[in-house]
Amino acid sequence: MNPTPEHPDAQTATVQSDELLMLAFCRGSKDAFTELFSRYKQPLFGFFRRRLADSAQAEELTQETFLAVLRGSARYEPSALFRTYLYAIGLKILRAHRRKAAFRATFLGTAHESREPISEPATHEIVLREALGKLERHEREVLLLREFEQLSYAEIAEVLHMPVNTVRSRLFRARMALRDLLAAPVAKPASELTPSEGCV
Repeated sequence: MNPTPEHPDAQTATVQSDELLMLAFCRGSKDAFTELFSRYKQPLFGFFRRRLADSAQAEELTQETFLAVLRGSARYEPSALFRTYLYAIGLKILRAHRRKAAFRATFLGTAHESREPISEPATHEIVLREALGKLERHEREVLLLREFEQLSYAEIAEVLHMPVNTVRSRLFRARMALRDLLAAPVAKPASELTPSEGCV
């Protein structure tokens, strides 16, 4: 039977997997890379935005990651899912960015850090970001990859180069720690205290 628009195979047959698109790009198809960029630009931006306070920096690292994919296409081997490959590159770029930021903060001060004129995020977003920032780095990374990037345990293990059982244990500890942090009472900023609350 020929596929029709109503037939489920008609739609799935026209959608290429990420891995096939990447292989097509490696063979010279610019359209294939355009499609991958379209699929992953927002998810990758979200990956960085959840880890950086500045959306301009998140956008910059998103572009830098795709440039790294472009430059490294000759070395691409489809031994893993494309998104695992992409996030692994993104994580390396993020770590390099943090090392540079730490160097600037130590030796140049913070005067050159960009300041973003955006409206303040909602209170719950501030509380969540602060709580995530208090987690151990290796536990926070596992939690973000699982809950926000929706990677499987096996994919996280490949991105972070660790056994799946280690992923499971770190994820459990991260969830428990985050739950405790979010359950703790949040102190009001000094600017929001009433005169009676500010007195001892």
